[in-house]
Amino acid sequence: MVARTILIGTGGFTWSDVSAERTPALWALLRDGASGVSSIRSVNPNTCPIDGWLALSAGERAAAAGADGKATRASTATCPPIPDPDVVDLHDGPAVALVPGWAAYVTTADSLRFGAQPSLLGTLLAGRVTTLAIGPGAAIALATADGTATAYTPVDWSSVTSDALATQIGDTRLTVIDAGTATEVGADPEEARAPADQVAAIDDRIARVVGALRPTDTVIVAGLADGGSVPHVRPVVVRGPEFGAGGLYSPSTRIPDLIQSADLTVTLLAQMHVAVPADLGGAILRQERSGPADNAGAAARRTHLVDIDQASHEVRLLVPPFFAGLVLSQLVFYLLVWRVWKHKGARLATRARLIRAVQIIAVAAAAVPAATFLANLLPWWRASATLPAIVGAVGLFVALIAAAALIPPWGRRLMGPVGVVALATVAVLAADVITGSRLQISSLMGLQPTVGGRFYGMGNVTFSIFVTASLMLAIAVSAWLLRIRGRLAAVAAVIAIALVTVIVDGNPAWGADGGGPPAYLPGVAYFALALLGIAMTWKRAVLIGGITAGLFVLVGFLDSRRAPESQSHLGRFFDEIGSGQALNIVIRKAEQNFGILISSELSILVPFALVFVIYVLLRPTSWGSRALHRSFERVPTLRPGLIGWLIVMVIGFFINDSGVAIPAVGAAVAIPLVIAIATRTLLEEIDDGRHA
Repeated sequence: MVARTILIGTGGFTWSDVSAERTPALWALLRDGASGVSSIRSVNPNTCPIDGWLALSAGERAAAAGADGKATRASTATCPPIPDPDVVDLHDGPAVALVPGWAAYVTTADSLRFGAQPSLLGTLLAGRVTTLAIGPGAAIALATADGTATAYTPVDWSSVTSDALATQIGDTRLTVIDAGTATEVGADPEEARAPADQVAAIDDRIARVVGALRPTDTVIVAGLADGGSVPHVRPVVVRGPEFGAGGLYSPSTRIPDLIQSADLTVTLLAQMHVAVPADLGGAILRQERSGPADNAGAAARRTHLVDIDQASHEVRLLVPPFFAGLVLSQLVFYLLVWRVWKHKGARLATRARLIRAVQIIAVAAAAVPAATFLANLLPWWRASATLPAIVGAVGLFVALIAAAALIPPWGRRLMGPVGVVALATVAVLAADVITGSRLQISSLMGLQPTVGGRFYGMGNVTFSIFVTASLMLAIAVSAWLLRIRGRLAAVAAVIAIALVTVIVDGNPAWGADGGGPPAYLPGVAYFALALLGIAMTWKRAVLIGGITAGLFVLVGFLDSRRAPESQSHLGRFFDEIGSGQALNIVIRKAEQNFGILISSELSILVPFALVFVIYVLLRPTSWGSRALHRSFERVPTLRPGLIGWLIVMVIGFFINDSGVAIPAVGAAVAIPLVIAIATRTLLEEIDDGRHA
């Protein structure tokens, strides 16, 4: 008997719309099959149905042009329609059909620089595997290079039966069926939900397809698109000989139960025993774990999948106000420090209280990034008011980290609070990426499934936090060792911390960060050489750059030699060099960098941080400057460590696609810790004055 695979494409609803009563067919598949959620992000913030079908065809991000001819669209723009194919030859069986406007889809894909080739799926299968497209979206998915679907059947869902579908499918190896997309509606776009009757209609169509299948068939039901302006991760479930009750796993995301739409293209090719192109970003789906095939098991899996969707949806809404609040709070903090350090007329006791308050605020501010990841240990997304819930969760962990940093005896030492906050931040992020980046997914400063740019390892913002904390930890530890063990011990500590940082950040199995080590290593090299009393010359700078570049190439090459499902972003980039797509990646990332530079609120933070450092901390006549210079004298590792950090931030700005976000987020950690050091210096001097 022929091994058949049937993919049913749909969209516009989430697992929260699925229940045993309202959608019995989807519930049965959830009960008996391997389920998950799919990141369907294609080109635009929301994925239109035609974008989803084009992405399935290409195995990469693709989109149709909007009414203005541009591929990039606002989420509120009307989706381009899915055209009805022009039937070339219609007999009793499948027809040959031509997708109208196919050349425009190809041109648009080329302009987007994602390396997408609409028709890749259909072209690879043509002549090797029998295929059938049922419905207009399916014709796009299986179209060949000239936009022709070689076996196409239109469908009238008002009358088609399971028996008729069974006859149409016959012994076709791969059938793709367009079951339609539910349209989201609602007075508030952010609260839009797919109407129950639309989802029920889609479920009825799925039931008729399932009724036409054989027990040996593999059936995939996949949400390919959003039904409106609100992006979500969408349901996906697979049932077949290799997929029983349980969860789905994709090596491309490395997150249990979370896949991306590109995985579907790769999985279909693998199911048809057709070689998968090495440059595709997806991976073959597999069942990750088994579960009970009963209603209780289905209910538990649904609850878990709804959690993933709700967290990813809610955090998307909270990220903009969070970063706006981060920028505003940092600016207010700088103003507070400036006012306190100018407040010279206050009595000594009053001044000490004000400075102590600034120190506490500085330590708490530096703890915020780590707390945003730890907040995901609590199910804040289930709260009816998610903003207060996540603020409360972040605040709880800020308080715990700050309290641990400020309690005696280390809290009363100059570098004690800095070392504790930095160590906590490094430990949280390192443990997270080593164990699968679970805390980063759907966190305020982490990875966003609805964006789909990255699903594991160190994202650019996380990298900035991680290396800043690493360098601040190296400053604190090396200062302590310099005092009790000498220069060589201090340098050895810097190198040891740097080695751990590079391994965690750059290891393809953990951080998988291609752009991180090349930015980090030159800054650490400067720091270590400065501690040894060796001046940085142009020759040494070139040598360090060459060694860094060599390590980058070596790690990338070795990663590219691994199996495709095990490669990180760096290994795939090296593969793209061979296929000629690497330049497109570089150009696209440069465009993203520039876009962030001119549009992100984080761009505001960088010049203000620089002005603060120059005017308040480095101005010869300011009290803050005197405190910082005395801190430099008391902590000889502080100045070279901060210069090393600045080198990392500048290089990171230029070579990563997050651009200005890297120095801005790094400053949000580093500057509060520097202020904590300066205020502790002032407090100790005030205390010494009292005892004099």
